[in-house]
Order: sequence, then C-alpha cells, then structure tokens
Amino acid sequence: MKATKSASRYAKALLELAIEQNKTEVVSRDMRRFTEAFRETREFQLFLDSPVINADKKNAILNEVFPGFDMLTRSFIELLVRKGRENALGQIADSFDAQLKSHLGIIPVTLISAQALDEATKKTILSKLEKSLNGKLELEEKIDPSLIGGFIVKMGDTQIDASVSNKLKNLKVNLTR
Repeated sequence: MKATKSASRYAKALLELAIEQNKTEVVSRDMRRFTEAFRETREFQLFLDSPVINADKKNAILNEVFPGFDMLTRSFIELLVRKGRENALGQIADSFDAQLKSHLGIIPVTLISAQALDEATKKTILSKLEKSLNGKLELEEKIDPSLIGGFIVKMGDTQIDASVSNKLKNLKVNLTR
C-alpha cells in the first residue's frame, strides 16, 4: 500500500513525537500491531471507513481492541478519528514504518530468485550491496520460478535484474531489431 502525501505527513509528525519522547520502539510496535489487524480483517477496514459510527464510538472500540497501546499512539489515533482521518490509518502506519527505518539507517531489500538461495550466495550478494550502500540491510526473500535462474534485487525505486528471463528477453529484443 503506497502512502499518500497526507499519510506521510501524519506519519512524520508521529515519528518526530516518538523520537522527542524517546518512544520510537513502543510506537513502532503499536503501529505494526495496527497494520496486522488492518491487513488481516476486512471488517476492521470497513469499521474504520464507516461514516455511520461516530468518532467517540470508534475511539472507544479502538481502545478496547488495542488496550496495550502507548499513550502517544492512543492519543494520535484518537486525534485522527476525531478529524475524520481514520480511513488513512493503514497508510499512516506503513509510512511510519518506512520513515522509522530510514531514520535508523535501515534499508529494506527484496531479493527475488527462481529458487531458494544458499547462505553463501546470499552473503555474496548482500556484501556487494553493503559496499555500495550506507546503512544496515533488512532482507526479505521471495521465490519466483518464472525468473528461470539468477535473481532480482529491489531497494526502494532501484531494481537490479540479473535473472535469466531478463537476459533472454533482452536477447530476443536484440535479435529482432
């Protein structure tokens, strides 16, 4: 889910408050819990989007569903609900996570391969990436048999495609010119 500009601004404000109050870890945990609930339950999404349920009732229900949330997180969510922005909470939580990782110098990397890679191959790929990047890499692995062989590395807007299917596609383009 891609964050809108307003969701990004709200997430930035929450992150700044969390940093100021030294609560980044706690707020991050709360936002992850919220994101899990938001993604797993369609009824929860419908509840947040419902114009029929008033803000006080929504806040009371959210406090019941998430009793362990820190006061900063709880106040932030209550403010959004009062302002009628609760439908953006999923995007805000995602944007908060991305901005916190950026603040901490963590670079999310997705490694897609045709089959599971052995540890030595992963270490080789990651060590080459670490040399060109400044930060700690957070690896997510995916399997896509359509690649035939090789791998694709995705980091934000950057993609390195070293897959066999890409090489075959490029060969086909060059031969049909």
